[in-house]
Amino acid sequence: MDLYGKSFLKMTDLSADDITGLIELSARLKDEKKRGLSQLDYLKGKNIALIFEKTSTRTRCSFEVAAHDMGMTTTYLDPSGSQIGKKESIKDTARVLGRMFDGIEYRGFGQEIVEQLAQYAGVPVWNGLTNESHPTQMIADMLTIKEHLGKLKGVRFVYMGDARYNMGNSLMVTCAKLGMDFVACTNKDYFPDSHLVEYAKKQADITGGSVTLTESVEEACTGADVIYTDVWVSMGEPENVWKERIKALKPYQVNEKALSYASDSVIFMHCLPAFHDLDTTIGRQINEKYGLREMEVTDEVFEGPHSVVFDEAENRMHSIKAIIYATMKK
Repeated sequence: MDLYGKSFLKMTDLSADDITGLIELSARLKDEKKRGLSQLDYLKGKNIALIFEKTSTRTRCSFEVAAHDMGMTTTYLDPSGSQIGKKESIKDTARVLGRMFDGIEYRGFGQEIVEQLAQYAGVPVWNGLTNESHPTQMIADMLTIKEHLGKLKGVRFVYMGDARYNMGNSLMVTCAKLGMDFVACTNKDYFPDSHLVEYAKKQADITGGSVTLTESVEEACTGADVIYTDVWVSMGEPENVWKERIKALKPYQVNEKALSYASDSVIFMHCLPAFHDLDTTIGRQINEKYGLREMEVTDEVFEGPHSVVFDEAENRMHSIKAIIYATMKK
């Protein structure tokens, strides 16, 4: 793994060795933290900028804690704290911040924005999430699977729900590169982009994995080692898409019936936040409008013995620490 000085933008940029190296580094840094070993000298004196055009709990906290643990300082720029793309171009913003900071995180909308930041900043740029890609989540997810199942190669990984965007895209490519059997289980209108599917299938041919697209929950989940889902409507999408998504994706809710087809040791994963009860404002609004108490996952599964979502959430911090370290430490 040789990522020093490079940006971390999407999973298609990384080799299988890069991904495996980051997973192993995440595990090592996690172990050090659990044992109370100081990491303050790893990147002491470095400064990073955190640009959040889309807000986040896990991503922001992960970057801030990871940076603090390694002796760094952070500057947080929320949607009102930066002129990026409004009064100042992406290119100019990148060249300004690159003179002041040692690294830049971006979480927002189009992939082209983070790509342009990386092109002009002159320092490592990390993709905290775009519409098309969510690479930092991938390292955390693979670390979590390895911790619970003891392996990655040969794991049957099922993604249920809207597989067209950042999570479906990134998980498909990652699984293919690691020799896993990836299954997208959803309405055919919500399958991943065909060009990316072909790319992932070529990667899977090399690694011994596979890529399958199906509308059948039984076919997908039979023998599954991992069942994964995400919210049906992402941040920034209009409210009027809820009716369409609920109609199309309700058959792909992760529930006890779906889990009944899976292996006895199956784990349930979700990148969060999840709409599994009525304890959120949006959850209550959806309940009032559409009569649903749960959406992409039932509360029974989310709170059940197969759920590892909070291990997964914690691992965001350890994996992001590894990504920063690998791209900034000589």
